[in-house]
Amino acid sequence: MQKLNILIVSQYFYPEEFRVNDLAVELAARGHEVVVLTGVPNYPKGKFFDGYGWFCPSRQEYQGVTVLRVPLLPRGHQQSWRLVLNYVSFALFASIVGPWRCRGAFDVIFVYEPSPITVAIPGIVLRWFKKAPLLLWVQDLWPESLVATGAVHSRAILAAVSKLVRWIYRHCDIILVQSRGFIHSVITMGAERSRIQYFPNWAEALYVPQEREGEERNRLGIPQGFCLMFAGNIGVAQDFPTILSAMSELRSEKDFHLVVVGDGRMASWVREEIERRRLGHMVHLLGSHPVETMPTYFVAADAMLVTLKREPIFALTIPGKIQSYMACGRPIIAGLDGEGARVTAEARAGFVAPAEDAQALAAAIRKMMALLPKARAVLGRNAREYYDAHFDRNRLIDELEKQMTEFVTRLRNV
Repeated sequence: MQKLNILIVSQYFYPEEFRVNDLAVELAARGHEVVVLTGVPNYPKGKFFDGYGWFCPSRQEYQGVTVLRVPLLPRGHQQSWRLVLNYVSFALFASIVGPWRCRGAFDVIFVYEPSPITVAIPGIVLRWFKKAPLLLWVQDLWPESLVATGAVHSRAILAAVSKLVRWIYRHCDIILVQSRGFIHSVITMGAERSRIQYFPNWAEALYVPQEREGEERNRLGIPQGFCLMFAGNIGVAQDFPTILSAMSELRSEKDFHLVVVGDGRMASWVREEIERRRLGHMVHLLGSHPVETMPTYFVAADAMLVTLKREPIFALTIPGKIQSYMACGRPIIAGLDGEGARVTAEARAGFVAPAEDAQALAAAIRKMMALLPKARAVLGRNAREYYDAHFDRNRLIDELEKQMTEFVTRLRNV
C-alpha cells in the first residue's frame, strides 16, 4: 500500500473522545502521514479543557499524528446561541487559518462530520487550495437533525441549511454514510448515487470482551443488584424522558439499578428529574470517564441500554454505542426504531422496544432481568459475532485505506 499524505478535518479531536481519534492514529500507524485540522477541545462540557484556550499551542503531536488547532468559541452550556457560534467560529477560523496552517501538499482530505455539517466548509476550502480529493464521512444528517432535536423551527433557516448541505455535497468527491438508511436522504440533497458509499462505524480496538472479576462494582461505584448501563452522551436525541418514565415503571423492582456513564447538555435536567421523580435509589449518574475505562464499566453491567427519540432521521441512524456494546460482547436493550433496532434484533443481541414507549422499554428490561446469566451470556456472544461479521475495525479501515489509495491513483493517472 502506497504512503499517503492525509489531511483530516474535524471540529472534534483528542482529548475529546470521538471515533476519528482512532482512525487518525491507525492510519498513522500504517505508515501514512496524517495531519488533523481541528479546534480547541471543549466537548461535551462546553468549556475549554484544562491546558487549552485561545492561546494554546496551535501544533501538537498525538501518537504519530500532527494536530493543528484553530481558535473557536466554546459551545457553552444549554445555550443554543452559543452552540451556533461554536459551529460558525470553527468553520470560519478553519477556513481562514487552515490553508496557512496546513502547509504542503496532501493526497486526500477526509472530513469527519458527526455534526455540524459546517465542518465540511473548511474541508472544501482546503480542497480548492490543495487540489486534493475530498471524502466526507456523514455521521449525522442535516437539516433533519435540527428538526428532530427541536434546535430549529424556522422554515427560512431550514431552507438555508438545506441549500448549504446541497452545496457541500456537490463539492465532495466521495460521500461516506454510516448507515444505509442515509443514502436516500443524501441523494435527495443532490448527491449522485455513484459518489455515495456505505461506511459504518466500528469500535476502537480497546473494546473487547472481558472477564468479570467480581470487585469491579465496588471499585467503580456501581451498586449491587441488576445493573442496566447507559454509556455516552446525555442529549436531546437520547430521549431521557422516556428512560426516566421507564424507570418509574420499574420503581418496585428490587435491586434494579440504571447506571449512566457520560455527560451532556441534558445532564442537569436529568439530575433534576431524578430528584423530582424520587428515583435516586435506582438511577445513578457517574459522569464522564476516559474511553479507555469503558470496557471495564461495560463488563460490570448485566446489560447495556441504547435509546433514541422517535424521529424519522433517528430511525435511519445506527448509534455508535451499538458497535461499542457489541464489540465488548454485552447484551443490549434498544429503545429505538429503524436501523438500530434492526441491527440489534438481527444480531440476536438482546431485546428491542419502540422509541418513546416507556412501558415497552420497561417490559424489555424485565424480560432481560428474568434471564439466567447463562442466557444473557449467549446474547453477548451473539453481539460479538455480529460485530465481527459486520463492523470489524481492521477490515473497515482496510477498505477505507484501499479506497483512498485507488482514488488518488486514478487522479494521478488522469
